[in-house]
Amino acid sequence: MTQITFLHGARDRLQAVAIWIARAYGESKKVLVYVPDGEILEGLDRLLWVHPATGFTPHCRATDTLASLTPIVLASELANPLHDDYLLNLSDSVPPGFSRFRQLVEIVSIADETKRLGRERYRFYRERGYPLEAQEISDGAH
Repeated sequence: MTQITFLHGARDRLQAVAIWIARAYGESKKVLVYVPDGEILEGLDRLLWVHPATGFTPHCRATDTLASLTPIVLASELANPLHDDYLLNLSDSVPPGFSRFRQLVEIVSIADETKRLGRERYRFYRERGYPLEAQEISDGAH
């Protein structure tokens, strides 16, 4: 069953995502980042080219020819995932087919609407019996 981790309290969701992705890359995790919103996808793509400050986090888009060889992949849809390891959800809804992944990570900011939608997703997963873990990340301890 998919393990679900909620990291909540992020002041800046994209910055928190970039930090988490850099750590995941450093730990050799394969991560599919689900970003259905084109504007957010572009912003995250740009951010990963300059994060961390002394380098960048190697990544590509799911449509790139190197996607199957790249551990961090940004995808706007989940019809044909490249692996079933980690899924990082950057949508405001439950990602389609999330249960095929070993772990789902949700990063929730302190913004009211994002927090409300995050709570709805948490409730959805809990009601279906998924193992849940929640961590506060406002202090940067993620």
